[in-house]
Amino acid sequence: MRAGGDSSQQKLWTPSNIITITRIVLVPVFVAALLAPWPEWFGDSAFVLGEWKSFVAAGIFVLISCTDWLDGYLARSRNEVTDFGKFMDPLADKILVAAALISLVDLHQLPTWVVLVILAREFIVSGVRMMAASKGVVIAASMLGKFKTVFQMIAIVLFTIKDSHMIGNFSDALSDGLWVVSWIVMLIAIALTIASLIDYLYKARDVIGLGSNDQAAAESLTGGLIGAAITDVAGSSAVYKGGVVSYTNEVKHSALGVPDEVLASDGAVSEKTALAMADGARAKLGADVAVSVTGIAGPGGEEPGKPVGTVWIGLSTAKGTTAEHHVFEGGREEVRSSTVERALTLLADALEA
Repeated sequence: MRAGGDSSQQKLWTPSNIITITRIVLVPVFVAALLAPWPEWFGDSAFVLGEWKSFVAAGIFVLISCTDWLDGYLARSRNEVTDFGKFMDPLADKILVAAALISLVDLHQLPTWVVLVILAREFIVSGVRMMAASKGVVIAASMLGKFKTVFQMIAIVLFTIKDSHMIGNFSDALSDGLWVVSWIVMLIAIALTIASLIDYLYKARDVIGLGSNDQAAAESLTGGLIGAAITDVAGSSAVYKGGVVSYTNEVKHSALGVPDEVLASDGAVSEKTALAMADGARAKLGADVAVSVTGIAGPGGEEPGKPVGTVWIGLSTAKGTTAEHHVFEGGREEVRSSTVERALTLLADALEA
């Protein structure tokens, strides 16, 4: 037990995680440097230090922000990415940004609506991310989110060091170059905040029930019969994205991303191949639901443990990917017809769910 505990502790207290915790601990230091009347504690030097107060606070903010890059680099380069780090790293960023924005409002450097827009975005994204995690779905971060963070950080630094024009003559404010630049950067940050939220919600539309139910198919033994059955219905172009007829292993790998090692170890007619085909079709074609079929239609082609009629059907949705095994009776046409019928049933059930 002790050995396991020591290993767990060593994994938790990695250099990257220690930096992340340090970043959170330093947030109150930044807030104190920005809000507390600490220059007055130095007597005769109070005036000089007061002139540098905002720059000291901005410097601390920049230092804390830079550690965000450092802990990520260490975690990846040392192969020490942990669940604790995945949770705490974005949380540390949110704590820092929230503390800075609220402090700037308290100093009358920033209007409240700016803080509400930025924090509302973070709350919404965090809630959606929790929903996605509960369903085993990972929503990839976009470049919009990264640019949003960079511009927010730059804007906070600029607002920390600029003089306030929240109260006073607007023309005086416009004549202040730093004030103008600060607001330009902040407005870009707000635009990116809103754009990244829309992008994130679009990617998570399946998770939050706003998906368009677009469908796709990856077919092997049926050679396009599933797509043909769907497109026989008038208006199917509104929901059917398309299909990939991956009759050979080469196409299964190149077009759908089925790993070569899976094809070599488990074979084309296997659960793992069906799962990978379904995931590949859904990802490559941008569909909400994708079905895959791979099997042996006959009259030849049977393998040990895989008689003619053996079929694996995969289904990929935002909730996960599953596959089911069948051994259909009859000749080649009967096997293919039964496969199409069952695949369409799975699609219909998934859409209803």
